[in-house]
Amino acid sequence: MEAFVVALQSVWNDSGFSAFTMGHAIMMLVGIILLYLAIGKGFEPLLLSPIAFGCLLANVPKTGFEDQPGVMQVILYGINHEIFPPLIFLGVGAMTDFGPLIANP
Repeated sequence: MEAFVVALQSVWNDSGFSAFTMGHAIMMLVGIILLYLAIGKGFEPLLLSPIAFGCLLANVPKTGFEDQPGVMQVILYGINHEIFPPLIFLGVGAMTDFGPLIANP
């Protein structure tokens, strides 16, 4: 029985639930609302969908970015130096078709 309790404590400590805070919950709720607005209501889905998914994924605690070298370190560098938001908006802007907007201002 004691081994089972130790195993459960180990699973709890290694999971993201032990580091989950109210800030994570609030930002995940914001991400879910943005995703609903993008998909359910159709408000700028090309722009809101990547922002909502990024908001959800960025607030998952204990993802292992700090421990593992390699690709995760490159992603962490991009997050710390705020490289990804301009790249996302550049990509979204390149995919957006402004023809109808220019035709009917």
